[in-house]
Amino acid sequence: MTVETLPDLIDFPFSWNGSRIPSEVEELREKTPVRRVRTIAGDEAWLVSSYRLCKQVLEDVRFSLKDTSAPGVPRQYALTIPPEVVNNMGNITGAGLRKAVLKALNPKSPGMVDWMRANAAALIDAAMADGAPVDLRGSFADPYSAGMHCHLLGIPQTDAPKLMRSLDIAFMNSACPITGAKLNWDRDIAYMVERLDDPATTGLMAELAELREDPDYDHLTDEMLATVGVTMFGAGVISTSGFLTMALVSLIQHPELKAELLADPAKIPAAVEELLRINLSIGDALPRLALEDVRLGDAEVKKDELVLVLVEGANFDPEEFTDPTDVVLGRPNAGAHLSFGGGPHYCPATALGRKHAEIALETLLERMPGLDLAVPIEQLVWRTGFMKRIPERLPVTW
Repeated sequence: MTVETLPDLIDFPFSWNGSRIPSEVEELREKTPVRRVRTIAGDEAWLVSSYRLCKQVLEDVRFSLKDTSAPGVPRQYALTIPPEVVNNMGNITGAGLRKAVLKALNPKSPGMVDWMRANAAALIDAAMADGAPVDLRGSFADPYSAGMHCHLLGIPQTDAPKLMRSLDIAFMNSACPITGAKLNWDRDIAYMVERLDDPATTGLMAELAELREDPDYDHLTDEMLATVGVTMFGAGVISTSGFLTMALVSLIQHPELKAELLADPAKIPAAVEELLRINLSIGDALPRLALEDVRLGDAEVKKDELVLVLVEGANFDPEEFTDPTDVVLGRPNAGAHLSFGGGPHYCPATALGRKHAEIALETLLERMPGLDLAVPIEQLVWRTGFMKRIPERLPVTW
């Protein structure tokens, strides 16, 4: 009788370089689409890399996001936020705040599109006035994303830089707890509590402040309301800026796409969908904890085991997307990508994220039609140990 042995553990994540998909992904998807890996925290997990199985995990309620923060369970990395905040959208829904949050995230809310257009134009004009080369991440993607979230939260634009400085630590992937993470969190919560009491506050934070007068919301503390502001700013800015920065990298890597959009800007929404699919900004994986034993492909996942959904594995799966490395505008299943997650934790800001990117690309292509990297792509410096794959700087010419 032979004893079947499991393959050796491999370390995950694979590569921080966002200019190309890691070489391990295709081989794993073809040979072992559910594979044991070792996480940054040193724990074991199942890495899922095919579209069908990734979608299964995201949609199956037996795989929980909330429980990934429970004490003693295997982790990708140390938590940089309080455990109870991991399931943030679930907490918002449970507290009765979902309606207010979704209203704030609606790109059709009065003045939102006009504000984004004006802000994008002002930032690009200022960058161009400085002269090439400019860092398009630092001068455009980051402040454009931060400004939009200040606008929807109703907090001063001038406060964006001090909120932004928290994100470099808040979204770190570390094997052990980070002292600065709690200091960041406490400072930002105190800031948002102050906004609740500030008569100049508008937007979502003003709506949350008004709920304190409603007896139906007596169960909510100022800290709980402030948490909505802190998490919306952090997760929103890091996601939209990360995607936009990487979309620009992809656009530069595909000059034929840029030429097509310059010739017909009406194709920009379709381009955003494809750029979302091929985007490599999700630097880790979407974690879920098995609540019971589950058969997943050829693997038997046991209760309390960690499962990691590899979004880039799913989005480049040729079984779902024909010629997955090609940028094909108008794919019949263009919106089937998993870049916004899936199942009960599907991102609630998808429409806003798409519009944010569309306006950015429209503005850039109008003002910088000759957009190109100012250095060889091999010279980009990629951030390490971070939940997002991003270049530290994106120097461009036009």
